[in-house]
Amino acid sequence: MREIHPDETSRAAAFQLWMQAPQPMVTLFKTLDVTNLVRASRKGRKFNLLLCWCIGKAACQVPEFYLLPVGDKLMAYDQLAVNTVVAVRDGGINTCDVPFSQDLEVFAQNYLALTAQVRESCQNYDLTDHMVIGTSALTQTEIDGAVNIYAGFYNNPFVIWGRYRKRLWRAALPVSFQFHHTQMDGGHAARFLELLQAEINSLK
Repeated sequence: MREIHPDETSRAAAFQLWMQAPQPMVTLFKTLDVTNLVRASRKGRKFNLLLCWCIGKAACQVPEFYLLPVGDKLMAYDQLAVNTVVAVRDGGINTCDVPFSQDLEVFAQNYLALTAQVRESCQNYDLTDHMVIGTSALTQTEIDGAVNIYAGFYNNPFVIWGRYRKRLWRAALPVSFQFHHTQMDGGHAARFLELLQAEINSLK
């Protein structure tokens, strides 16, 4: 992680426009076909684990994910992580940053070990040297999306979903993708969502 001057990136104009905006976040909605993801999860991998891996796979193909506004600075990262919310043993929730790996086996091992650690310790696991993609799985119910979760101190991109919906022989999952407009434009976000669908489709 290092500070980078906006003029050295493709985000110089966006930095000037959006860093001081009172609400710089944008949210896109997309319904994903997760039929293949459901099938893959029946082979022993957790649905949310697989979806988090697909999110990382899609994000690493979009260069803008490696930049993030932090405070009043633009930071460049070399590594990505996917954050997940963990229900912990005392009844609360904590968060866990899982380093992304192109190798599903490595990612799965880290996901299971780190979330278990957070569940038992009731302490967040943070990777401050990674650009972290936030996620939240509200699987108690079906949701259409979520907006306006900007708090001013967490500028990271964020993916939210609920319970997937069965449609005859298919499964659909509406997702919300929130991002800081300094980090990327709508076109980059749309490409990420298309890549996410492609990664889900290619799961074996």
